[in-house]
Amino acid sequence: MASTLEWLECSRCRVAYDVAEPRNLCRCGGILLARYRLEEAARTLTRAALASRPNSLWRYAEVLPGSDDPVTLGEGMTPLLPLRFVGPSSGFERLYLKDEALNPTGSFKARGMTCAITMARRLGVRRVALPSAGNAGSAAAAYGALAGLAVDVFLPEDTPEPMRLEAAVCGAQLHLVRGDIASAGAAMRAHDLASEWFDLSTLREPYRCEGKKTLGYEIAEQLDWTLPDAIVYPTGGGTGLVGMWKAFEEMEQLGLISHGKRPRMIAVQAEGCAPIVEAFASGAPKAAPWDGARTFAAGLRVPAPLGDVLILQAIRESGGVALAVPDAQMAKAQVELARGEGIFACPEGAATLVAARRLLAEGVLAASDRIVIFNTASGLKIPRIPGVRVP
Repeated sequence: MASTLEWLECSRCRVAYDVAEPRNLCRCGGILLARYRLEEAARTLTRAALASRPNSLWRYAEVLPGSDDPVTLGEGMTPLLPLRFVGPSSGFERLYLKDEALNPTGSFKARGMTCAITMARRLGVRRVALPSAGNAGSAAAAYGALAGLAVDVFLPEDTPEPMRLEAAVCGAQLHLVRGDIASAGAAMRAHDLASEWFDLSTLREPYRCEGKKTLGYEIAEQLDWTLPDAIVYPTGGGTGLVGMWKAFEEMEQLGLISHGKRPRMIAVQAEGCAPIVEAFASGAPKAAPWDGARTFAAGLRVPAPLGDVLILQAIRESGGVALAVPDAQMAKAQVELARGEGIFACPEGAATLVAARRLLAEGVLAASDRIVIFNTASGLKIPRIPGVRVP
């Protein structure tokens, strides 16, 4: 089970880079994507072999970086749950929820950080930094602690306390910034110590995407190697959506799934911050920065996603759509998931249920479609639901 990682490829100009050094963006500004010797990987990464492998995302070792010595807390292989009550009551026959709250640090960010921190340590990095809406920062702090790396996290000053506490208790240096994640990123890059750390920002380094792509591998495996008709994904930075689209391409080449039938990729954003939705609706190849981003779903308050071009490509190539939902409906769906299924979802996760219902009503999705929605983190990470009073 050795990694077949071979090179990094610019998504824009296709220039190749060696994987022996820490890398951020291509010199043209393009996002770097990890490439593997897939013909070699296919000899050992088979359906039969996976049946006896460890129950974590590192079971896909051949197509992950640094898999011979990972920095791991047991992340991945989260449950894919049929929504037995909320699904039928919403009009769906086969609605599933991938519950990422069961990851270490309580969110899907653990997936990206296990790979990013693994490679940072391997390549001799001693200090990393990133802007975060909360969950990525706390995950970086946890994995950085395990790896013995120093971690600086730049957070909007209104980041929910549980995320700030989690990052701080794991030893990260916190920098609170007025504004949103874009402001936090600007403050990080302008900091006096910026030359001393490696930038771990979303899609500015190539390996967080590799951890997130395992969502696609897991869904395929959990559905007995048949892909769903649609994936409804909460899209802030969009690494998971980009990663899953990459995973489906890899799995086709590996012979794990059939060619040609991929899910429709559906991006869900908040009405108060919807740059991808606006770009999709206008037919633009990239998104314009969103002015005055506002939503209580911290993970969706990303006014200028770096991966906008790749996100839009995946949506359009798959025949998918992008739509925005209001905060009030997210909050209501949080309560419905909790009372109907026993799942206390984060608002970003609840947004995917709202979106799926709307698309069903509009005829974009069919009742008989097999659909996967995502809960990307525990509702406990954002302990406030508008309109819900706790005694």
